[in-house]
Amino acid sequence: MSVDAVPLWAQILVGCLLLLSAALTLAAAWGVLRLDDFFKRLHPPALALVGGAWCVALASMLFFSLHDGQLQLRSWLIVIVLSVTVPVTTVILSRAALFRERRKPSSGANLPPPLHPAQAAEPPDGAPPPDAR
Repeated sequence: MSVDAVPLWAQILVGCLLLLSAALTLAAAWGVLRLDDFFKRLHPPALALVGGAWCVALASMLFFSLHDGQLQLRSWLIVIVLSVTVPVTTVILSRAALFRERRKPSSGANLPPPLHPAQAAEPPDGAPPPDAR
């Protein structure tokens, strides 16, 4: 089958989904450049990139389902994998960055306290040890 087998309305919808994906990806890149610290940069670009991936997957499913004449859901695996891995990666990256920021002597006032102070990391060399209460 050729691309002409796909109806014009579907081609327009697929094109719009791909343009929306490009706009979301551009917004994510702009957010990474414009936001000033790591914690602010972490969440909005991840959401925009996942939204862009959803649009590409939906466009792919629509186009190939109409092109082949049967439902094609292989692209849905991309959405499922992203929906599972992006939040987990975001939490791991944010915890690593928070751990790093807590080890800096000058940034303690802007950070939340550790959940378990007794199990907190060792202070950097030269810093006084925390009080044992």
